[in-house]
Amino acid sequence: MGHKNIGISKAGSLITTLAVVMLWTIQPLAGDKDDEIQDTILRQIEAFANGDQEEAWAYASEGVKRRFGSSQVFLDMVREAYPAVHSATAIEFDERVPHKDFEIQVVRLQDPEGQRWDAHYRMVLVEGAWKIAGVQLQEAETGI
Repeated sequence: MGHKNIGISKAGSLITTLAVVMLWTIQPLAGDKDDEIQDTILRQIEAFANGDQEEAWAYASEGVKRRFGSSQVFLDMVREAYPAVHSATAIEFDERVPHKDFEIQVVRLQDPEGQRWDAHYRMVLVEGAWKIAGVQLQEAETGI
């Protein structure tokens, strides 16, 4: 098979490619923030599931770290007070609510007992990375 000529010179193609790369780096895609926030939450839940307390601790904000002081104290608190977060058996992302200095990501979780919860994750952007600044749980009205 031969190459199909689409009427763009090599120089024109290079300029077009550079323009696309520049736009890509200057203006992130609309879903990037959602993806980054969701990725942070998923990675922390995965770290809990794998028993990796240091990895789970890495996704906590500085305020959370100051409050609990160590990854072990933090892990013990999450295990005891937030079993739906610590040992989620189902996860579904719902709405994200932007605020001036933080974002709230609503996540539907199911705990090991089958109870469904709405987790409101307070997310803060720190040096280009999303961190978890707190989670508020309430019983979900409907299932996953």
